[in-house]
Amino acid sequence: MLPSSERKQIIDLIHREVIPAIGCTEPIAVALCVARATEALGAEPERISVRLSANILKNAMGVGIPGTGMIGLPIAVALGALIGRSEYQLEVLRDVTPEAVERGRRMIDEKRITIELKEGISEKLYIEAEVEAAGHKALAIIAGGHTTFVYVERDGEVLFDKRGGTSSESEQGDVPLTLRRVWEFAMTTPLEEIRFILESRRLNWDAAEKAFSGDYGHSVGRTLRCDREQRVMGDSIFTRILSYTSAACDARMAGAMIPVMSNSGSGNQGIAATMPVAVYAREIGASEEQTIRALTLSHLTVIYIKQSLGRLSALCGCVVAATGSSCGITYLMGGDYDRAAAAVKNMIANLTGMICDGAKPSCAMKLTSGVSTAVLSAMMAMDGRCVTPVEGIIEEDVDRCIHNLTAIGRDGMNETDRLVLDIMTHKG
Repeated sequence: MLPSSERKQIIDLIHREVIPAIGCTEPIAVALCVARATEALGAEPERISVRLSANILKNAMGVGIPGTGMIGLPIAVALGALIGRSEYQLEVLRDVTPEAVERGRRMIDEKRITIELKEGISEKLYIEAEVEAAGHKALAIIAGGHTTFVYVERDGEVLFDKRGGTSSESEQGDVPLTLRRVWEFAMTTPLEEIRFILESRRLNWDAAEKAFSGDYGHSVGRTLRCDREQRVMGDSIFTRILSYTSAACDARMAGAMIPVMSNSGSGNQGIAATMPVAVYAREIGASEEQTIRALTLSHLTVIYIKQSLGRLSALCGCVVAATGSSCGITYLMGGDYDRAAAAVKNMIANLTGMICDGAKPSCAMKLTSGVSTAVLSAMMAMDGRCVTPVEGIIEEDVDRCIHNLTAIGRDGMNETDRLVLDIMTHKG
């Protein structure tokens, strides 16, 4: 068992990274930044200017905004100013009402909102919101993490400044992880210290169940439960894993007013780290202890991989999240650390290179691809099948494999990121 001080450090890390969110985290983070700037201003803004990094822009263009029936950034910006409360963090828009949406529409129609690409920055997660009213101005900046404020000012007076200081990602670096350490923590930490991870199952399971009763996005989850599809794929543990995972994503990407448990700033990552493990655990009758340890293993594996990948990248987050759930499923199948490491290698050999082309309803399809690979990777690992070091980017050391994956996503795919954004912003 890890020393209590180290366990506490990791538990604090999980609490920071596994948090509830309503709506896609990129537009919600923009709304959060606008809300904080508006609070500093102390009045309803007459004009709002938002400047964003390319990755934020890309991930905020095509998703539904909860409680609005609308897609994209303008309504998120407007509601951040009108009803947003920064203390709610990634649930900043939970007080939305039809009246507020109508006021937001008017704000958009009156062209009081400007949204631009922030040029000349290297930070992939950057949000700058400037608000004006009655001759006064306020500015708020988020950078490095979806809820990480680094600067706030009003009329030139600095109220808060942590630029160049500790960001959430460097805080993660204070908790050095390896896959072995992740495994040891998940397997040996006293249950009462990690029981809180069951909240991720509760929230994300509820989101999936609600999605089954509605018509959200592309309804990938519901499609997988239809008679025609079940004649093709069967009604099995596998198809139920796919349907529950994609259903929760369907609802979230469509802008349903349903909270999910996120991981490392992404609701879809939280869903993909949770639902495959939770469904498999239920289907095999796993004990509460096994379920808690499997969910902890999955979520902490995702956090570990994201430490070197970064909050946003050109690599689809489902690759990372499904790698976590593959570890959790491997454990539930009776696998040991070596089997979990093999599952990780199998995942990296298969899914590396799946691009992120923004947050949108079709993310549910990508989650389905990632999760199906997670199950396959776990089954192969349990049969003693593992991609070998002579193949592609796989090495003998699993942590080196993980860093090969994140180097490709963080550095090697930067040109892909630029091209994807250019395509998205120049359609038609």
